[in-house]
Amino acid sequence: MSGETMSKLGHTLAKGLGIKLSYRDPLGATSGSEPVTRGESTFSMGTVDTYSYNEPEPTSLDWIREITPTGRQFVQYLISLFPFLNWIANYNLQWLIGDLIAGITVGAVVVPQGMAYAKLAELPVQFGLYSSFMGVLIYWFFATSKDITIGPVAVMSTLTGTIVLDVQKIYPDYPAHLIASSLAVICGGIVFVLGLFRVGFIVDFIPLPAISAFMTGSAINICAGQVSTMLGETAKFSTRGATYMVIINTLKHLPSSTLDAAMGVTACAMLYLIRSGCTYAAKKQPQKAKVWFFISTLRTVFVILFYTMISAAVNLHRKNHPLFSLLGTVPRGFQQAAVPVMDRKIIAAYANQLPAAVIVLLIEHIAISKSFGRVNNYTIDPSQEFVAIGVSNLLGPFLGAYPATGSFSRTAIKSKAGVRTPLAGCITAVVVLLAIYALPALFFYIPKASLAGVIIHAVGDLITPPNTVYQFWRVSPLDALIFFIGVFVTVFTSIENGIYCTICVSIAVLLFRVAKARGQFLGRVTIHSVVGDHLLDTDGKYGSFGNDKSPSNDEEHHHRTIFLPINHGDGSNPDIQVEQPLPGIFIYRFSEGFNYPNANHYTDFLVQTIFKNTRRTNPHAYRNRGDRPWNDSGPRRGKEGSDDDSHLPLLQAVILDFSSVNNVDVTSIQNLIDVRNQLDLYASPRSVQWHFAHINNRWTKRGLAAAGFGYPTPVSNEGFRRWKPIFSVAEIEGSASAAAHAEIINNQREQAYHRSEDVESGLKSESAATERETHGVETSSEDSNVIAEDKFQRDITDSKAYRSRRKVALVQGMNRPFFHIDLTSALQSAVANSSDEVPHFD
Repeated sequence: MSGETMSKLGHTLAKGLGIKLSYRDPLGATSGSEPVTRGESTFSMGTVDTYSYNEPEPTSLDWIREITPTGRQFVQYLISLFPFLNWIANYNLQWLIGDLIAGITVGAVVVPQGMAYAKLAELPVQFGLYSSFMGVLIYWFFATSKDITIGPVAVMSTLTGTIVLDVQKIYPDYPAHLIASSLAVICGGIVFVLGLFRVGFIVDFIPLPAISAFMTGSAINICAGQVSTMLGETAKFSTRGATYMVIINTLKHLPSSTLDAAMGVTACAMLYLIRSGCTYAAKKQPQKAKVWFFISTLRTVFVILFYTMISAAVNLHRKNHPLFSLLGTVPRGFQQAAVPVMDRKIIAAYANQLPAAVIVLLIEHIAISKSFGRVNNYTIDPSQEFVAIGVSNLLGPFLGAYPATGSFSRTAIKSKAGVRTPLAGCITAVVVLLAIYALPALFFYIPKASLAGVIIHAVGDLITPPNTVYQFWRVSPLDALIFFIGVFVTVFTSIENGIYCTICVSIAVLLFRVAKARGQFLGRVTIHSVVGDHLLDTDGKYGSFGNDKSPSNDEEHHHRTIFLPINHGDGSNPDIQVEQPLPGIFIYRFSEGFNYPNANHYTDFLVQTIFKNTRRTNPHAYRNRGDRPWNDSGPRRGKEGSDDDSHLPLLQAVILDFSSVNNVDVTSIQNLIDVRNQLDLYASPRSVQWHFAHINNRWTKRGLAAAGFGYPTPVSNEGFRRWKPIFSVAEIEGSASAAAHAEIINNQREQAYHRSEDVESGLKSESAATERETHGVETSSEDSNVIAEDKFQRDITDSKAYRSRRKVALVQGMNRPFFHIDLTSALQSAVANSSDEVPHFD
């Protein structure tokens, strides 16, 4: 079936359904007939093919094509799921050396940290090793970050422990590791699907202050919960409650501390002393900074081995009655390797906590990977990172792993150790595997208090330092307030509440800013570029400031016109006088897009300002007080004859700057239609012209055109008045050649020769029109359009662009002449088509 037949069928169907295809298009621009349109039809029909260009509107089929992936794009999508294919073929010995060093270093750190974090998850320590092994082993297949290390982390482990305890309150006999494994599978599946659908952008809705607040509050919560274990307090109380209550109970039960405090406090202090000493030594000996870095990195291993040796020496013959709490028996190998048990009743028991668990998996990982990507000059793909996290948590539980994500401390160590590729994770996996099979007998003597000291030291780095909070305040006080709200909620309630609170507050602030966005009215300012005491022209040449002897065509190069807010709301110098373009012409710039949340707020301010700074065209619109609307008070009694607003101009045109608008919706467009109708009544019988500049989206153009914008507004039954179409053209060929320069000189000579003829012809044309109006000859709508069309054709023929022998083309379509490329052309068109004539009212 041909396109013409489809078009006829469509028009017939639309007619039957009562659909108006040419909505607010009285001249039939969208009809099938050949229209005489808005004074520019002769030009647009191809009389001058070099210059004509009608911008096609996008169709629904175009939209479908845009969102439908091609076969090639689908293949690229499949390849993008395995990023290692892009670099594995280039792997070399130098990369291997860097990965070996980084992998072994991280492996030495992840073993004690993994066991410590498993205690936070209310699981035996071996499950921390299982999670550490699977995370680093699988991640490199799907990684877009070379630095990130997936494994057990403090915050996720704490949240897992909370979920395990909550479920066991309902089902006391259900094993904790099965709860944790099912949680990992569910969370991993959700994140994996999000990654496949490439919706990684959702993490961008969580701002940095919210992430910092969540991390800080969680770190304080974890540290508070571990202090009692580090001190060996025998009094039992819940460390899973609100942070402030945990701190109060810890202080209350200080007298119950045991010898464990010696093993815990000294271990924590030693970790900080070693780090401080290595940092100081690195500053004093920059040439040995790398050596001191590795010593500092291995401090956790050293401290754990040191206190394990002390514990083994003291408790070697006291296994049944040790002097302080020991880690206990750690089974060798993967004792819990099995298919995860997915029990519906268990999943239902923690379903309400799944959102918090998924958010924790995502925000810490993505925030860390983005940060280190910027530091090391590469870009990560958040959606692909979702896939990596999802697969790791889907497969990890088959070996007994619980939920894992990116670790800040281990990622920092890996990056500083000089990692070259994500394959370093395999080296780390080998180290963890050796620990699982070779070191369980040694793990028995690890003091629990020392392990608690390791946790406190590790999560202490997650607390946002005061200097960073101060920078939040300097940049945006509101973001600093969000940070403190998140921290306080986490400390006084729970980690989950802190997560939800910070995200909700951040989204609320975003919506408030969008909904309460207020546009700015712009004025014109002429500026000069000055270097020292000299002007700088467009060619980079210098001239004297204020030199009146320079030729006029040279002076044009010395200045340009810009548009600034009239109220200097952008911080520009208030001493600069911003000129109103022309009385009755308003330039209005949107600041935060233009959609349904802020449409009313924008246009209300626009209309209020226009009413305040203009006067009604017909001052006798309401002859009787009874005819006046209830909301228009008008002059007070006895002063009806006063003319207080006579000094105000009449409304001529509205120019909207769409530079910050990407998309529009039905609500915003309908709002513009309502405002247009309102201003048409206000300016009646004159017409208000609507000009648009910097429209960057063709779908936005289509939406505006469908509502009748983009061309002059007809005046009641008179059709379109004569108007001057102004378009922007650009050179097709380059302008740097000598021939092009000679052509410019020749054009200037021709313009000087024809100037007198142009003036005379213009005077004759204007006198003829004046004589016609003087004799009272009425002009029909069709005659008006023909006159405007002839005038437009004459303007084009006499223009520089037409007479030029150089190839030029229209930048934007002629079919929507009130859509302009910039504010300058929009203002030129508005000024050229404004009318100073004031209708006479008896």
